Amino acid sequence: MGITPDRLVPFVFAASDQAVEIILAAHRQAVEAIKAGPGDFPVGLTLAIQDIQAGEGGEELAAKMRRVINDVYLENLRGDDFVGVQTYSRMRFGPKAPLPPEEGVKLTQMHYEFWPEALEATIRYATDVAGIPVIVTENGLATTDDTRRIEYIDRALQGVVNCLRDGLDVPGYTYWSAFDNFEWMQGYRPTFGLIAVDRKTQVRAVKPSARWLGAIARANGLDHI
Repeated sequence: MGITPDRLVPFVFAASDQAVEIILAAHRQAVEAIKAGPGDFPVGLTLAIQDIQAGEGGEELAAKMRRVINDVYLENLRGDDFVGVQTYSRMRFGPKAPLPPEEGVKLTQMHYEFWPEALEATIRYATDVAGIPVIVTENGLATTDDTRRIEYIDRALQGVVNCLRDGLDVPGYTYWSAFDNFEWMQGYRPTFGLIAVDRKTQVRAVKPSARWLGAIARANGLDHI
């Protein structure tokens, strides 16, 4: 239709400065439109954020990636009612490129490092840069071993508790996902869900992790804290 590839933007990230500007301008217009209407609704934006860490000699590149991936958005959200943080793992950088998974660190079905402590780091980072409440809109683990899912959530929630104890405003936590879902580009292979789904019969099965997290929600806290 006469549109060249350089004028298109991938769904999952902005590939140019112009694309970033358009996304942020659209957000600002959406905020203004919602705030101009009836009611008083909290308005914000959700961001997929990894805990960006510097390996040996990687401080400059890590800082650059934080700027490009995180700061350019977080700085423009100041004044919003909240920012949603979607965090699953960390990303380490060396002097010239991302580093492979660290030796000894287990991987998930998504080939991320099993690193639940990333959530606390990104909550703190988003709070520091944006200066607004942080809602955890996605956090979870793709695995066939539900005991690992429980361990992941437990350690991630410990991080949320640490943030709350330090006075950070974290109004909510949402696990991803309630059901085993269709994952972008990987289909049904990764299983994130608290509830299993048989794709042939559509029968649902509640996993132990769902009951474990449900008990925490009902108690509004970790019982061993």
